[in-house]
Amino acid sequence: MDSLLSVFLICLALGAFVGFMAGLLGIGGGLIVVPALLYILPSVGIHSAQLPHIAIATSLAAIILTSISSARAHHQRGNVPWPLFRTMLPGIMLGALTSAFIAEQISAVTLQKGFAIFVVLMSIQMAYPFKTESSRQLPSAPVLFIVGTFIAMIAGLMGIGGGVLLVPFLTFFGLQMRYAIGFSAATGLLISLSGSLGYVIAGFNASELPYGTLGFIYLPALFGLVITSVSMAPVGVNAASSWPTPVLKKIFALLLLCVGLKLMLT
Repeated sequence: MDSLLSVFLICLALGAFVGFMAGLLGIGGGLIVVPALLYILPSVGIHSAQLPHIAIATSLAAIILTSISSARAHHQRGNVPWPLFRTMLPGIMLGALTSAFIAEQISAVTLQKGFAIFVVLMSIQMAYPFKTESSRQLPSAPVLFIVGTFIAMIAGLMGIGGGVLLVPFLTFFGLQMRYAIGFSAATGLLISLSGSLGYVIAGFNASELPYGTLGFIYLPALFGLVITSVSMAPVGVNAASSWPTPVLKKIFALLLLCVGLKLMLT
C-alpha cells in the first residue's frame, strides 16, 4: 500500500511537469511519461517483467483527458477537418486497438529498446523540425487507411497520441498547419481511447502485473498524472508567450536524446 501511495504522490508532481511542458513546448506527454515511469516504478519497489508495457499503457490512458480538452478547443476554432477525420477513422481505430495485442507479443526488452530509438528520433525532430508544408494533394482513401493504421499502431506501441507522426505527414501533403494540428488533436483522442481499451483487454491475462492495474494500465500512476497535468497545461500555454521556447525546446530535445540513449544501453 505504501508503494501505491508513493507512486500516486510522485505522479502528481510528474503530471504537473508533463502538463506544463506540453503547454509550453507543444509536445506529447508520452515522451516524458513513459521513460519517467520506467524509472519511478522500480524505485518504489514495483517490479514487473511487463514494466515497459505498463508504462506505455498508462501513458496512453493519461492522454485521454488532455486530448478531450485539446480536441474540443480545436473544434471550436474550426481547425478539425472532419471529412478527412471520417476517411481515416477506420484505419486509426484498427491500428490503435491492435497495437496493444502486438505489444503483448513483444518482449519487454525489445519494447523498451524500440521506445528508446523512437525517443532519440523525436529528439532530433524536435531540435530540427521538418519543414514539410507544401501544395501536394492528399493521397486516396485506401492509402490514407493504410497510413492511418500504421501511424495509430506506432502511436499505441509507443504510448503517444500520434501528433508527432500525423502532423508532418499531413502538412507534407498540403494540409495547412492549423488543420493538421486540429486533426492530430482529434485523432489523439481516438488513439488514446482505442489504444487504452486494447491494453486493458490484452493485459487481463498477463502475468506478473503489480497490484492496482487494470489490464496493463497502472491506476495509481494514472490518477496522479491526470489530476495535475490537465490543470498545468494552460499555465504552460501562457508561459509560452513570454519564455524563450525555441531555446527551451532544444534543451529539452537534448535531455530526450540522453534519456533515449540511456534506455538503449540499459
